[in-house]
This record gives sequence, C-alpha cells and structure tokens, in this order.
Amino acid sequence: MQIDDWNQVHCALAVARAGTLSGAAQELGVSHSTVLRRVDSLEKTLNARLFYRHPRGYVPTEAGRLLMRAAQSMQEQLNLLVGRVCSGRQPLSGALTVCVGEELVAPMLPLLQRFQRRHQGLSLRLAGSVGECRGVAVGLCAGARPSAAGLAVQSLPRLPYSLYGARSYLRKYGALRGLDQFGGHRFISCADCAAHPALEWMEQSVPKRQLALRCGSAGQMLEAVRAGIGIAPLSVWRARAEEGLCRLLPPPAEWQRDLWLYSPRDACGNSAVRVFSAFVIDCIARLQRVHSIDEARAVAAVAGEEK
Repeated sequence: MQIDDWNQVHCALAVARAGTLSGAAQELGVSHSTVLRRVDSLEKTLNARLFYRHPRGYVPTEAGRLLMRAAQSMQEQLNLLVGRVCSGRQPLSGALTVCVGEELVAPMLPLLQRFQRRHQGLSLRLAGSVGECRGVAVGLCAGARPSAAGLAVQSLPRLPYSLYGARSYLRKYGALRGLDQFGGHRFISCADCAAHPALEWMEQSVPKRQLALRCGSAGQMLEAVRAGIGIAPLSVWRARAEEGLCRLLPPPAEWQRDLWLYSPRDACGNSAVRVFSAFVIDCIARLQRVHSIDEARAVAAVAGEEK
C-alpha cells in the first residue's frame, strides 16, 4: 500500500492543525468539499479512521496522530531542502518583515543576526504583530493559532515553560520544591492569561495574597522577575539568555505552549520567506534538541545525587 497523492496528506495535516474542515479549507485556499473528499479518500486508501468527527470539529485518532507526525516531519524536511536550494542558487535581496511577539524578541535577535550575516543583501524589519505583516513577511508567535484571514500557518515544536526567580529573590525566600508546595512564595502574574497554561495554573491555584504583582505584558513580567519581586513562568528558550535568573523546577509538560510560523499566503512563494522559514525551523529544532539534552543531564545529576 502506498500514498500516491500528497495533496490528501497535506489536507489531513491542515485539518489536524485547524481542527475543522472550514479552517483547513481557509488555510489551503480550497473549498470545504475538496478537503472532505481528500480526507475521506486518504482514509479509504489507508483503511483506517484518521479523525473522530465531533460537532465542534475533527480530532485525530491514534492512527491520525501517527500520520500527522510523519507528515509534519516530511513538511519540515521539504522546507529545509527548499530553503537550502534557494539560498545556494542566488543571493537574497530586498526587504523582509519579521513579526515577533514581545516574549520572543530577545531569543529571536541572535537568530536574526545570524541569518543576516548569511544574507547581507536582504534588509530585515522587525514588527510586533500579525496586523503589521504587509507584503513580504513571515512571523513567529506563541499561544493561540494566528487566525487572521489570508495567512498560511505552520506548527512548530511546542515551547516549554517553568518558574523562574532572581538570585536575590531566592536568597530571601528559598527554593521551590514543587507546584504543590509553594507556600511562602510571591508570584508575578500577567493580565493576559489567554492560551497560557502556566498563567492559568497560577490564577487558579495560587492564593491572591501570594500574587505580589500583576503585569500588563510579558516584558513587564520579565522585568519584575529580574527585580526580585517574585517568581513567574517564563519560556525556557527566553530564560536561557538571562544569567541572573534561576529555574525553580523542571518544565511541566502541561505548561507547554503552541508555537506557530506564519506568513501571508500571497508571500509564501517569495524566496526570502521560504529561506527564512526553513532557517527558523532548523534553528528551533536545534534549540529543542539542546533543551532535551540539558533536561537529560539534569535528571541524571539528580539521580546521581539521590544515590
């Protein structure tokens, strides 16, 4: 048995990402019926159900999840290949707008610098929101999937989070032994808790008397942690660059946030967008591997201490 039509797999992958046929149709720029027909055809080819159909949308079955992971990996490898082929063919020129949320600016800056060293003829512009994406543009954001009309969206490895505190804070309040033993600690929250499992946990579990400060943005929350006002959830990727901060516990699996790469659909054929997208995918995959190695070393060290 073999799959001869990649469009069927591409449609199924879009359904898995969007959760609905209409969302997948909008992402791919095809009709609702086309998506349904291709998914049905793929299920018949494989003789397996790939999705549970619910009134609110489509949820992948175990077979669906296995296929989606394989398809996502194939898509990422294809993007990398296209980026390398395009980058070796001719120098990039012109301008590229990179949209990055506030939380991701600091960890993205070294990557932007590295990319521009490789492509010195390309001018980069940094913007902060999906609404600022115009023309030749690509963006990266955490949390909810970008839903603006006309965007092509791709999922990336999820961002792990943990609680961090400044050394000055830890000298005064001590370490944190676990999420169920946070008595005596002071927490910093953020007004926008949408699609942020760590902040949602804080709002539901931490007594109000222990919330030392509620900030209006992720940037303010980071500055408050640096100042030693309390502890707060930060992405491992973001906190890695902060020498004065200490991680207080291993990143809980349930605190991971979705990470998305997106661009206007009419810009997807641009060589700068393809090359930059492939570059970002490769860099994030490397960062995730480094994080996994660091976690394995930390677990091994703890196991050694317990012996």
